[in-house]
Amino acid sequence: MSLTIPVSENDHIVGDPNTAKIVLVEYGDYECPHCGNAFPIVKKFVDENRKDVAFVFRNFPLKDAHPNAMAAAATAEASAKQGKFWEMHDQIFQSHAGLNVETLEQLVEAVGLDNEIFKEDVKSEELLNKIDEDFEGGVRSGVNGTPSFFVNGEKWEGYDGTEESLSSLLSNQ
Repeated sequence: MSLTIPVSENDHIVGDPNTAKIVLVEYGDYECPHCGNAFPIVKKFVDENRKDVAFVFRNFPLKDAHPNAMAAAATAEASAKQGKFWEMHDQIFQSHAGLNVETLEQLVEAVGLDNEIFKEDVKSEELLNKIDEDFEGGVRSGVNGTPSFFVNGEKWEGYDGTEESLSSLLSNQ
């Protein structure tokens, strides 16, 4: 399966997708235990390979299985409006095991967001549409669980929960 929505300026990106050997797109759910386990592995891989890897995170909240996933996605997206998407993304994943509304409220404070602006942004139709667009794009691309990865536009089933599986991407490029 191929990525139906190409990486664009509407995405949250670490690295330069125009020069990277690998553009890694993750469809993830902040409350998913598998995504939580993948988070430090993916982060380390991306941090250690910044010249060769661009990383994109897209929301795929599995609302039926994870009751706080949508609120977490909305919190991350509202943080993006204040230029703090990646900081919040990391904080949420570091707190994913005990994720709830109170935790998200604490993270808003910890990340240093303007709370009044945040309260407006987190409810905005624009923000909720962005999450829905990420989700729908994932469905159209064949995402049926999280985390799901795409490498250079193609669905990648090679992630097995280890650093080695990600490292193998670079050796195959």
